[in-house]
Amino acid sequence: MRPNPVAACLLMALLGLPLGSSIAFAVGSGFDVLAWSALAADAQFLNALVMSLWTGTASTLLATGIAAWLLCTVFPGPAWARMVRTLGPMLAVPHVAFAVGLMALVAPSGWLLRTVSPWVTGFSSPPHWVTTQDPWGLGLVAVLTFKEVPFLLWAAASQLQRNDVAERLARELAVARTMGYAPRRAWWRVVWPQLWPRLRWPFLAVLAYGLTVVDVAQVIGPTSPPTLAVLTWVWLQDADLAENAQGAVAAWALALSLLGAAAMCWQFPKLAVWRKQWTNGQRGKLRRVRQLAAARGLPAGVSILVTAYGLVVFALLAGSISGVWSFPDLLPQTLTWEAWASVWLSFGTVGTTLSLALASAFSALLWSVAWLECAPPHWDEWLRKGVYLPLVLPSVLLMLGMHRLTLLWGIDATWAGVYLAHSLATIPYVLIALSPAYLGFDSRYWAICATLNKSRGQFLTQVKWPLLRASLSAALAVGFAVSVAQYLPTLYIGAGRFATVTTEAVTLASGAQRSLTSAYAALQWLLPVIAFGVAAWLGQPRRFKARMARRLAG
Repeated sequence: MRPNPVAACLLMALLGLPLGSSIAFAVGSGFDVLAWSALAADAQFLNALVMSLWTGTASTLLATGIAAWLLCTVFPGPAWARMVRTLGPMLAVPHVAFAVGLMALVAPSGWLLRTVSPWVTGFSSPPHWVTTQDPWGLGLVAVLTFKEVPFLLWAAASQLQRNDVAERLARELAVARTMGYAPRRAWWRVVWPQLWPRLRWPFLAVLAYGLTVVDVAQVIGPTSPPTLAVLTWVWLQDADLAENAQGAVAAWALALSLLGAAAMCWQFPKLAVWRKQWTNGQRGKLRRVRQLAAARGLPAGVSILVTAYGLVVFALLAGSISGVWSFPDLLPQTLTWEAWASVWLSFGTVGTTLSLALASAFSALLWSVAWLECAPPHWDEWLRKGVYLPLVLPSVLLMLGMHRLTLLWGIDATWAGVYLAHSLATIPYVLIALSPAYLGFDSRYWAICATLNKSRGQFLTQVKWPLLRASLSAALAVGFAVSVAQYLPTLYIGAGRFATVTTEAVTLASGAQRSLTSAYAALQWLLPVIAFGVAAWLGQPRRFKARMARRLAG
């Protein structure tokens, strides 16, 4: 369809009504003066705020730096396509599953210490080391960093895989190298200044998630003090109205902290000293040793990232079938399928997870396709910021407003309410995944179809959507994975009546049922893997040329 302002208004109203109403209800909860006074007087508040700022900003800056370095070493080049192919399996690992797997590796009784005991350490029992839920938040920083690097690489790949962008940047890099710049310096002076503006929204989403995450912080984050997001979640669940109001204003304190951190991090690449360093024209070539290190750093960097994910997945799968396992034995004495049998018997949990994920992913894809088809370009440029609000608002704050909205609409603690919350969280990710390929589609195809007297509907169903099938399938898989990983919407809007594999994994992670926790976390990973596998199969190139020619000629 051609740009249709009326349809675009209806689509924005369909999304904006629940989203705007939720934000309005959340705003209303921030004007309780007594709750602000109680929050300021709370002994845990300041320490929890500092912990949130430290873990969120540290993980975001580390992930951004690592992602930029990996991009610098691979684009453009033969290793670029290989690295892009590794992103799907890594993106399919949810945050909670990665946290549970990392705990199985680095815990005092975990795989890493077992591999060196007792021959190196001499330990015959697990040492009293604080390797998970440490008071410095290092475990939480590690999980967030490892998880956000693939996301930022994927966001960059969605831009750099566009033929027009990739070819132009490659030409500009070639020109810079003819002027005497070393390849890496040319990349930082040519590609990064153009890529960074396109990565600002993904960067802000990473920062918002790191500052406000609850489920991962409950699994592997510090406990004394906890992060402010966890503390806010505890207060919001309290039956005491005063504690509940304190949690509401704490969510606003978290939002204000996020705004300040985002403003500082947003301006970081614009600082004069960095701008001068990128553009001052100095051509000092790197030494040969540094060039070789950079050239060889790509396989090492990607290998480390892939190996970390491989070890985490291995720890999950092995832990899910382990029975008796005395320390310091490297392998379990017995293997058992009891944990998977329990998962199999809980078919209601799996069914709820699949129904919510499929429904919200398809809804998000339909909305995104309709928006990209109907919205005028200048509307899309301005209103897209509103669509991205669920990415950058603290999840506890958004869920607070949405909970009050579902109470008003009478869908609180129902499947429809949870589906609405999942859909609002899924739409921004699907839109980000789909936009580069959809907006970069060659409009000349439509001109050719128009000259053959074909309707817009025939063009969409027989030409455009078949050619964009890989992007559509990938966006659908992204939406499915995002829905599977939702924790707060499922618990808060569902009032604890709807269990999913994510809520079960987080709940079990605080107990001692190692095999059952690993099984649910592994299932939380397997479901998105299957979705991405199906998307890859659906997106495989087909022989469209002859079929398309027959359709157009007919």
